[in-house]
Amino acid sequence: MAAKAHPKNALSATFVSKTKQPGRYADGHGLYLVIEPSGSRRWEQRIQIRGKRRTLGLGGFPVVSLAQAREAALENKRQARAGHDPLAVKRVANGIPTFAEATAIVFDLRRPGWRSARHAQQWIESLNEYAMPKLGTESVASVDAAGILGVLVPLWHKMPVTAQRLRQRIGTVLKWAIAQGYRLDNPTDAVAYALPRQSCRPSHQSSIHYEDVADAIDAVRASNASPSARLALEFMVLTAARSGEVTGCTWSEIDLKGRTWTVPAERMKAGREHRVPLSPRALAILDDARALGDGRGFVFLGPKTGRAMFRARFSRLLKLLGIEAVPHGFRTSFRVWTMERTNYPREVCEAALAHTNPNKAEAAYARSDLFEKRRELMERWARFLNPAPADVVSLDARRAG
Repeated sequence: MAAKAHPKNALSATFVSKTKQPGRYADGHGLYLVIEPSGSRRWEQRIQIRGKRRTLGLGGFPVVSLAQAREAALENKRQARAGHDPLAVKRVANGIPTFAEATAIVFDLRRPGWRSARHAQQWIESLNEYAMPKLGTESVASVDAAGILGVLVPLWHKMPVTAQRLRQRIGTVLKWAIAQGYRLDNPTDAVAYALPRQSCRPSHQSSIHYEDVADAIDAVRASNASPSARLALEFMVLTAARSGEVTGCTWSEIDLKGRTWTVPAERMKAGREHRVPLSPRALAILDDARALGDGRGFVFLGPKTGRAMFRARFSRLLKLLGIEAVPHGFRTSFRVWTMERTNYPREVCEAALAHTNPNKAEAAYARSDLFEKRRELMERWARFLNPAPADVVSLDARRAG
């Protein structure tokens, strides 16, 4: 049976204006006159755009005449055949934002949900520095894989981590553009197959063996650093906390009677409140810190500013003392100690580091923060770093062995 020929200019102006029977009437080039039961008439075009069948609205009759509808349908078909998106072309003409404008909108939308102002600053600065020179003035609908490659390839091996994050951030802006109807695809997905394998391996935070942590603390105590800096760094090690959590610690977060430090959700990486059990040595450090200030505001004050201590002071102090670790590395030392020197369950040790459970189903049922078990663990860690006189012999023997 012979295939039915596609219609071409099948409709007439008289038919379009006079016919009252509801239905869809083909004219050619995918153009249809749609008559509703109410009697209203409108134009639709069925067309394939980049492998996907779409239906485009071309307006209502008589505002759009038969001749105008045919002209629009033919132009859409030409654009689609050339690999363009007629919808995107139309939206560009109607004021689609540039990539730079879209980035500013996405930044304002997402900023309230980010964990810190520092992360927000890094997000926008990386796009401004590397992406905007090549993509900033382009319509967000016309950014393509070739343009994104032009941004990423010069950085891919030279600055691999930055390049990976940049690809993700460009993709976030383009996902917003898809949600707004400005485009149909996200070319950052295709870019992943065009970029070469990165040869560099991820570097871990420098840390020292847990057997050397006590000596590092002794070196800090004997240093010429400010008393507040010495206390803060030791407090960080004892609590296995992040440096920013310690420098931002306020007296309102400390419950001396309950021997607990409660870090609010907005200061935690995971965005959840975290309770930290305080060992006797940690409480003694807080007593010394209170004597340096007025017991209000921040616990660990900068030596000259009287405000919160800068996190960079920890790194500078460790480097000055020749301790081959970064502040975050002491969390690694603690975690290795828990694995090699204790029998505490993994869940307790991970909770002590405020790590979240990646298994969402398991986390939904495990709602305890294991606080009392963590208190035992942290007190044992404190005794390991500050042994009582009766424990010194066994500790020295262990280090010698």
